[in-house]
Amino acid sequence: MAWDVAARFVLMPLLLAQGAYLRRTVLQLPDPTGARSGTLGSGPPLRLLIVGDSSALGVGVTDQREALLGQVSSRLADTYTVHYTLKAVSGARTGDVLSWLDTLPEGPFDLVITALGVNDVTKVVPLRRFRQRQIALVGALKAQLGDPFVVVSGLPPVHQFPLLRPPLRWILGEQARRFDRNLDHVTARYTRCAVVRPKLGLGRHNMAADGFHPGPAVYAAWADDIIALLRSETDLLDGPPVTA
Repeated sequence: MAWDVAARFVLMPLLLAQGAYLRRTVLQLPDPTGARSGTLGSGPPLRLLIVGDSSALGVGVTDQREALLGQVSSRLADTYTVHYTLKAVSGARTGDVLSWLDTLPEGPFDLVITALGVNDVTKVVPLRRFRQRQIALVGALKAQLGDPFVVVSGLPPVHQFPLLRPPLRWILGEQARRFDRNLDHVTARYTRCAVVRPKLGLGRHNMAADGFHPGPAVYAAWADDIIALLRSETDLLDGPPVTA
């Protein structure tokens, strides 16, 4: 048994108390303003969809231009006319996204980016269930949306979140690492699918005021890593798009 799993049983009263305290006191940040769908750039068309939780939604910045959607779209707009769509809900787990797949726009899409996992960790979703739901999600996105290239965002280093205090920080951080490692098993099942893991360290200097969500610099670095992944894994940035 992993040390953190054993520690949960020993420290359960303290962990529950820390969790309850955080829910009462955490700073509630608003959703960023700005369009969640639209068109940007010039050139051949490329359809982009981002799905996920509050990090996909851009919580932590004031405008979508600073969020993941705006950061990725603006970089792709150097090459394409980007038709972008965002479908994200704060607090969403992987299973929640599976439940509203039928509300997504009709495909095909060229590129889909997912941002999920932290809420699976904080809401104590079992690891096996998380992995199964991630596999199902990627499979459904590819089948439903015309086999886009799917970028699965790795879990952030939760053990670096300023909001969290030991021992909750250690316990959640270790589980997040475990969930993140399993994403490699998810993407290995599919062609045209890969995990992106930004290398940027987290702290009060680059996270939002709540100590839990990304700040503008984190979203920018995340977008840079997605573009670097696309350059290395696809022809999206140096050839014709998938859709004509």
